[in-house]
Amino acid sequence: MKFILATKENMTEYFSPEGAVVPVTILSAGPITVTRVFSKDKNGYNSVQVGYGTQKKERISKGRAGAMKGAFYKNLKEFRLKPTDKNHAKEGDVIDVSIFTPGDLLQISSVSKGKGFQGVVKRHGFHGGPRTHGQKHSEREPGSIGGGLRTHVPKGMRMAGRMGSDRITQKNLKVISVDKENNILLVKGAIAGKRGSLVEIVSR
Repeated sequence: MKFILATKENMTEYFSPEGAVVPVTILSAGPITVTRVFSKDKNGYNSVQVGYGTQKKERISKGRAGAMKGAFYKNLKEFRLKPTDKNHAKEGDVIDVSIFTPGDLLQISSVSKGKGFQGVVKRHGFHGGPRTHGQKHSEREPGSIGGGLRTHVPKGMRMAGRMGSDRITQKNLKVISVDKENNILLVKGAIAGKRGSLVEIVSR
């Protein structure tokens, strides 16, 4: 199992050697440091905890600083390992983008852009009401939420509400290029989140 943390930069076009244009997302990936290794014998499960980025000492709680063992990382994340995964990581090991090669398929998790409180047209794709026949202010209204003999709103009724800021996991995203010198990873397609958001990358 290969894993790393990254920061989303932006999207661009990549021209393959064959001349094809590929839409890619630029990720500033790693390097990350292994801060702790959990084993099933001691902790009940197998995982690797890593630190990424730097942070001021004043902005880190005492408990979190203790887990970092003297270093001050901006992000601490755990990667759970399956029983079939072989773990060769040790505390203090540094992992960079060199572990990936073009063609690897990735599972990427990130938090999507927050869009605040939105109506049903934007949030759920409702068509709204007709534009004619006396309609004046109800073009983007949701319409009836009850109906029939029901005297309550059914569970799961799609309504206006908060949209975005959800954890999104995308699978089978292909690595297009790896820049080991600049710690840059080019991944085919779009990745959820705004510029600067944290991205978790796993490849099995």
